[in-house]
Amino acid sequence: MEIGISTASLFKRQFNEDAVVTLNKLNAKVCEVFLGTYSEYTNDFANLLKERKGHLQVHSIHTLNTHFEPQLFSQSERALKDAFDIFASCLNTANVLGAKYYTLHGIARFKKNILYNEYEKIAKMMGKVKDFAFERGVELCLENVEWAYYNHVGFYKEISKYLSGLKTCLDVKQARISGDSYKDYIEEMGSSIKTVHLSDVDENGKICLPGKGLFDFEDLFKRLNGVGFNGDMLIEVYSGDYGEISEFTDSLDYLRELKDKIF
Repeated sequence: MEIGISTASLFKRQFNEDAVVTLNKLNAKVCEVFLGTYSEYTNDFANLLKERKGHLQVHSIHTLNTHFEPQLFSQSERALKDAFDIFASCLNTANVLGAKYYTLHGIARFKKNILYNEYEKIAKMMGKVKDFAFERGVELCLENVEWAYYNHVGFYKEISKYLSGLKTCLDVKQARISGDSYKDYIEEMGSSIKTVHLSDVDENGKICLPGKGLFDFEDLFKRLNGVGFNGDMLIEVYSGDYGEISEFTDSLDYLRELKDKIF
């Protein structure tokens, strides 16, 4: 178990090929690589990241949701094929970088005429995505996201009635935005949690780096320990949520000291 940083935290500040160099220098030790555009889904780019990341370990791969993830659940045969082709390229990147997990949002809940509670149907389609990834050496982790498939406590429980083996990614920021407690998400996800996205929040409700706000990380870690969590935790904030990149060092030190105390 390690605590690191998602390259998403440097989005708009540094491109991924520079971000992995920076995170390695910060002694992040482990990261999630957020692939943000089509040119980053190629084998050449995967090899570039591998060349530049140094000793940094890659825990998971994440992609921009709206590029192709909704089409992994499409009823259009052509759109479905194209989406899985792109997905295969991203899974290849995971293989090149040694990442064992893929963080999935799935369908974005933009359209009002879609039934998002057809759990058996969703589970069947999700199962195909999960199996496709597993056959390529990567485990699928469904993330709780306010505007995507898993935007409320209960969704994972319902699809799990029809689908076994689906892993999860807990995002405390997204839990807060959704209006559900991270405690309830942990209770529902249980031992399926393989990735955790960490952030803090100040007295004004603004996201900030861990250790700079009011969030109770000790309670979070104790609850994760209680369900047997042994994955990696990544700091994931937005580019405007901190000043200098060097500030991540204090957050890493704070979180690692707490981790060693509780786990």
